[in-house]
Amino acid sequence: MSESISYKNNQLHVEGIGCQSLVERFGSPLYVYSKSQLVNNWQQFQRHWPSPHKLCYAVKANSNLAVLQVLAHQGAGFDIVSGGELQRVLAAGGKPQSIVFSGVAKSKDEIILALETGIGCFNVESEAELERIQDIAAAMNKQAPVSLRVNPDVDAKTHPYIATGMKANKFGIGMAQSKAVFKKAAQLTNIRLIGADCHIGSQIMTPEPFLDAAKRMFELLVDLKKDGIELTHLDLGGGFGVSYQNETPLDKAQYLTELVEMAKDFPNVTLMLEPGRAIAANAGVLLTSVEYIKPSEDKRFVLVDAGMNDMLRPSLYQAWHDIVPVKEKSDEAPQISDIVGPVCETGDFLGHARHLNVAQDDILAVKHAGAYGFTMASNYNSRGRPAEVMVSGNDARLVRERENFDDLIRGEHLLDKDYI
Repeated sequence: MSESISYKNNQLHVEGIGCQSLVERFGSPLYVYSKSQLVNNWQQFQRHWPSPHKLCYAVKANSNLAVLQVLAHQGAGFDIVSGGELQRVLAAGGKPQSIVFSGVAKSKDEIILALETGIGCFNVESEAELERIQDIAAAMNKQAPVSLRVNPDVDAKTHPYIATGMKANKFGIGMAQSKAVFKKAAQLTNIRLIGADCHIGSQIMTPEPFLDAAKRMFELLVDLKKDGIELTHLDLGGGFGVSYQNETPLDKAQYLTELVEMAKDFPNVTLMLEPGRAIAANAGVLLTSVEYIKPSEDKRFVLVDAGMNDMLRPSLYQAWHDIVPVKEKSDEAPQISDIVGPVCETGDFLGHARHLNVAQDDILAVKHAGAYGFTMASNYNSRGRPAEVMVSGNDARLVRERENFDDLIRGEHLLDKDYI
């Protein structure tokens, strides 16, 4: 459990409020976030990351406006990957100049919006994207601040779906090709080349891959300076792993301290990091109600009201999330059960072979659900997405309403009778 999500008197609480009472008030399934845990996680990074170096929260991890608002109040910058995320950050009070725009396939409309907004930097992923930004910036009579994303070919030793720093991945410009693209960027009249960036993957649990990538990127800065290109911005991405299943967590303090030490030889370079999961994951739980217990010949199924449309990570990545009862029980021995949802797919599960003492109408909590939970949710099977709640001390606030049928069909249109 996180510091702010724990048992008190045999009842799971988010800060000062019992999870059972949250479900009774707001319904189920329900995403619940701890404000204090979000802030604590953010401050753990800030503590070891001196000015002028910067932190940009990776919005894709959890893009709820209230979450972004809390982090903006902490002075966070923001790493975005879409025009929609840009608009969310602005709506939540984020500063345009604190925004870096990543992503491999930025559209013309997204680039125009970002230039009109005055974002801090585009993280450019290809020569073709660089040319598009130059053309749009020229037509708008603007200078586009640009950092080129380089693929350092570092194996992050993580799930293949979230590894991004190898030659075979779609992200970034190969290290061998990067110098030519940097030289081109430096000559384009409406491009203000300020930096380089990389991101090698997610859920990385040791500092070695990060430090290996950083060393290669600093070496690139030295080589570019010899060619007359002096950069002032080095973005080393995110991917800081969290402990879902009692893994040894990444020693953030050690990694950040070593990075700052490496940067001492580059006094004119501002470092940037993009934590997302490490800020939001353990600050959230998904609460779900047990609809039925279904024993079969080979298994015991616990059928809950949250499905893969609400929490996709177990189905998509075979990811482990600890699942615990909201009310601790000691009267019966736990039974091995599969926790499965209502979606019409065999792959609809939250956890396999879990040791749980659970009965119909109990409430379960899926831990570490604050990152890549709601942001990956869908309306598959015409299911409304859950409500979201933020807890601060003894105060719980609804920060997203539960979707209803009108929400599901908004924007759809029946055909005229003469058409069918």
